[in-house]
Amino acid sequence: MAVATTLILTLLGALAGFLADLLGMPLPYMLGPLLCVGAVALGLPHILPTGYSYPARLRLIFIAVIGLIIGAQVTPELFNDAPRLALSFGALIVFVVICQAYNYWIFRKLGGYDKPTAFYAGSPGGLFESLAMGEEAGGDVARLTLQQFLRIVIVVTLLPIGLSLYLGAPVGSAAGMTFSTGDVPWTDLPLIALAGLVGAWIGHLLHLPAKQLTGPMLMAALLTLSGVFEIDMPDWLIKLAQIIVGTALGMRFTGLSRQLVVRGVGLASVSVGGMLIVSAAFAFCLQPVTGQSFDVLLISFAPGGVTEMSLVALSLQANPAFVTLHHIMRILITVVGLVISARAFKRPL
Repeated sequence: MAVATTLILTLLGALAGFLADLLGMPLPYMLGPLLCVGAVALGLPHILPTGYSYPARLRLIFIAVIGLIIGAQVTPELFNDAPRLALSFGALIVFVVICQAYNYWIFRKLGGYDKPTAFYAGSPGGLFESLAMGEEAGGDVARLTLQQFLRIVIVVTLLPIGLSLYLGAPVGSAAGMTFSTGDVPWTDLPLIALAGLVGAWIGHLLHLPAKQLTGPMLMAALLTLSGVFEIDMPDWLIKLAQIIVGTALGMRFTGLSRQLVVRGVGLASVSVGGMLIVSAAFAFCLQPVTGQSFDVLLISFAPGGVTEMSLVALSLQANPAFVTLHHIMRILITVVGLVISARAFKRPL
């Protein structure tokens, strides 16, 4: 029953992605499934089998595919100007501190959340770490999970649409862009699969953040930079990866009450809106000193998930390797900040 449900949901996500593509929606094969399957999970949860959840292993497999795509974009030029890269990394520290303080105020004053819930719900990254530490500190796990998830969903939904409006034209897939550079022979698929498996193992071995994404990304980058094997993905596999990620995100709404979600969306909208304004300010200030375009820097600072923001960058052809490096760094900075701050929220024995 679970296998049939997974197949039906994935097909529904694929159909939603196809329709979103016809409508010219940015990042259609992720946003279409997210919105459609999310509506089913929230509005019609009774049609799903009791206790069903979308297979995490399936999602992780296709996150590895996305990691390989990103790693293949890494070129020596990315590291040519290390001082400018270090400057934008330093700006990320200030960005994280500002967003953490702003979000804490939003969830504490407007949301009325208790201190641990407000603090960890306002973390601009490190989803799993913030949930684990928030629960340990006595926070409301349901609200923590909802706010962290909505942060990612709203950023991923609004950013491509906002950039389309800002640029005055469709962007990404809606503008006919594709991740694939040409026809990929079927004989390359076993080598691609092997690279993904070895990369995932490396990510696990090195305890990398977002290891299922960053391990394959590192593997693909090493293969590309060494000239051993140039990884390219068939277009159908890239679209399927987006459909799986979008469907899995949509299923996260399962089991949540509509009242809780509506209130959470309101708070998350204020939170994300403020963070995107801060992201735009940093992008504007860093543009002349880093040599990167405004849209690349905006995506680099926007507080979405690593996988999802990497997909946005790939869709918009906005220097995905540069963007992904910044999101990995944002998560590292955020997690370090959470660990340092954890003492203030430890419950007495």
